[in-house]
Amino acid sequence: MARKKYKPIEMEALGHAAECLKTLAHPHRLRMVDLLLRDEHTVGDLAEACMIQSRMASEHLRMMKDRGLLSSRRDGRRTYYRIEDEGLASIMQCI
Repeated sequence: MARKKYKPIEMEALGHAAECLKTLAHPHRLRMVDLLLRDEHTVGDLAEACMIQSRMASEHLRMMKDRGLLSSRRDGRRTYYRIEDEGLASIMQCI
């Protein structure tokens, strides 16, 4: 029986995956993603869950949003964050 030839993952895709993993490689960001996989949250909610200041939580969220992992919506004075990249659920299952 002939073996199917293995086609390696494209380097561009691997580069994207590596950037995603670098972005997630922080305990606070991992906790935020874990919470956001369940529901959307505000900066204050996430800061409290991580036991950090809101400005630090905002920086983590901005980084993940800039990389396309999260999106946000405003409701009055509050900004709610949610998962944009559905692949994050698979990554979190590996943890």
